Amino acid sequence: MNVTPAQPPWTLHPQLESDTVAVGDLPLSRLLLANDANYTWLLLVPRRAGASDIIDLSDADQIELATEIARVSRALKAVTRCDKLNVAALGNVVPQLHVHIIARRRDDPAWPKPVWGAVPARDYDFSERERLVEALRGAIWVENDGK
Repeated sequence: MNVTPAQPPWTLHPQLESDTVAVGDLPLSRLLLANDANYTWLLLVPRRAGASDIIDLSDADQIELATEIARVSRALKAVTRCDKLNVAALGNVVPQLHVHIIARRRDDPAWPKPVWGAVPARDYDFSERERLVEALRGAIWVENDGK
């Protein structure tokens, strides 16, 4: 009898935990908002232990992740009315698989270059962050019948 070792439970990487606030959970991924008010910057983190690259996910999970990226991207564009969306899965600093979805504006501090390291992070005002999180939740879950 072959016994497959149990997969360790999924946990959010400590760096992601400290740099973000939770927006909510989609069927596959936890949705996070980065603590940087320079950009509306979301991250999708598939809740699959040990995944560091998209190819580490099952075929079904890869399809679900693509669906979630599109769903969150549409909501982010609707809420922010941004000029462009940047979507990337890098993982060079944080090895846990996560996908960045960033609303970009032609007048943002880094335009047209990448956002990483362009300017120091700027904290959200608490009420500003809460309004943004609620707007995103409404655009993602309420308009999708809570799914």
